Amino acid sequence: MSKPSPARYRTTNWSSYTASLRKRGSLLIWLDKEMTWLAPPDGGPGRPAVFSDAAIQLCLTIKVLFKLPLRQTTGMVASLLKMANLDWAVPDYTTLCRR
Repeated sequence: MSKPSPARYRTTNWSSYTASLRKRGSLLIWLDKEMTWLAPPDGGPGRPAVFSDAAIQLCLTIKVLFKLPLRQTTGMVASLLKMANLDWAVPDYTTLCRR
């Protein structure tokens, strides 16, 4: 029993094909300006956390999504915040690896 030959597709609408490839490469990240970026005081012993869990989770999600080291992750998050016109501080890579 022989294996059937794979179907061969020919592109006939190149403008649509090119547009779909461009659309596939676009990146959209939504940042909520109402998000709590800084951690609320917890009243416990020790040094209080500076950044909220949501801020740390955003940074670590970017890290995993783009397979970046922690130092490059902080740079990418800083550029994303700058593009979103948010003047929030970015967690240091040592903060990310501890939390």
